[in-house]
Amino acid sequence: MPSWDRLEQLCGEPFRLDPALRLPVQRSERWRPQATRRGPLEAAVGQAEGRGPTGALPLLPRSAELRKEVRGRPGCEVVAGSLVMRQLIDSVSRIAPRDVTVLVCGETGTGKEMIASLLHDWSRRSVRRFVRFNCAAIPDELAESALFGHVRGAFTGAVEQRRGYFAEADGGTLVLDEVGDLPLTVQGTLLRALQDGEIQRVGSGRIERVDVRAIACTNRDLRAMVQAGRFREDLYYRLAVMELFVPPLRDRREDIPALVAEFARRYARRFGMAELRLSAELVGTLQRAAWPGNIRQLENAVARLAAFSEDGVLPEGVPIAPAPPAGAPGATPARGAADGEPRALVALDADLTLREQVEVAEREIIARALARAGGNRSEAARRLALSRSAFHAKLRKLSLAGERDPK
Repeated sequence: MPSWDRLEQLCGEPFRLDPALRLPVQRSERWRPQATRRGPLEAAVGQAEGRGPTGALPLLPRSAELRKEVRGRPGCEVVAGSLVMRQLIDSVSRIAPRDVTVLVCGETGTGKEMIASLLHDWSRRSVRRFVRFNCAAIPDELAESALFGHVRGAFTGAVEQRRGYFAEADGGTLVLDEVGDLPLTVQGTLLRALQDGEIQRVGSGRIERVDVRAIACTNRDLRAMVQAGRFREDLYYRLAVMELFVPPLRDRREDIPALVAEFARRYARRFGMAELRLSAELVGTLQRAAWPGNIRQLENAVARLAAFSEDGVLPEGVPIAPAPPAGAPGATPARGAADGEPRALVALDADLTLREQVEVAEREIIARALARAGGNRSEAARRLALSRSAFHAKLRKLSLAGERDPK
């Protein structure tokens, strides 16, 4: 069977997943496989063995336009250097062309939607619609209408007929995100739609046929929910025809430097900087830190570093990352950017938005700068490379204007 190990054995180099083409390529990029209708991994191994793929498609150009088109989609930055991620991508490559329902499990922020996107992109449905439905983001009483649609007058407020997510995804892929939050009253209707390919709009007596591949994502233990009577057993087995587990970041720490580099490029571009320069020591600190929020939390941390940087350079005292849990392997205190002293780190709060986390960090940085400057605002502004007017504006914005210069 095709595998990443076989691909590396044939070509003599480690492989990664090309961020634009979603294909396995050598890091040197001297050789790149073509896409095939059989799936990218099978195609790569077949071409490396000199057999040539069946039904090969033209190789997509590596152009700026193509990269711009795919960068905004989940799964466009696939970092699969660790063994667990390589095994996962290997499984995705095998499953994607097979038109079966897939259950993607994993902790919050691990990239389950990215895996769902790859399953769609590497399938025969890739030219059709990719529709996402968040089961936790809609009131229970509206879930059935949202999924299957309704006719005019079906309930109070139904002033016009509306297609549901299943109808929107007809012929393509429907991602049921947070499927564990779907109310029990709708689970039976969902089971029928998945099993028979039939839906019925709320308030309508007409049965409609749909052709949809479902990919369900959850951070809950659905087996435990089945035992507790909070999730239908028959629906669980219908969803888990194939089950994939996305590992948490703590189990793939070797991927953190590559993830940090990708996020640094992304936010440097977003903030109009040529680049965001992160030292090897800083990246090492990020690699050792605890990330209970996984990739999403790591991305927020890099975004915060980019927000604090001046022309791509980090000022002194910027909080780097949450500290590793006590006793964690390789856990060491983070060091200051210049003084080498242990730094008190601001722990990321998953309940705060990025803007709120940045404000919390800014308050700590400014308070620390004022303390080091003995309360002298001019000296604190100089240390932070800010003009006095900009520093005063920050004080007012962060409700620190009550701090006074010493007499």
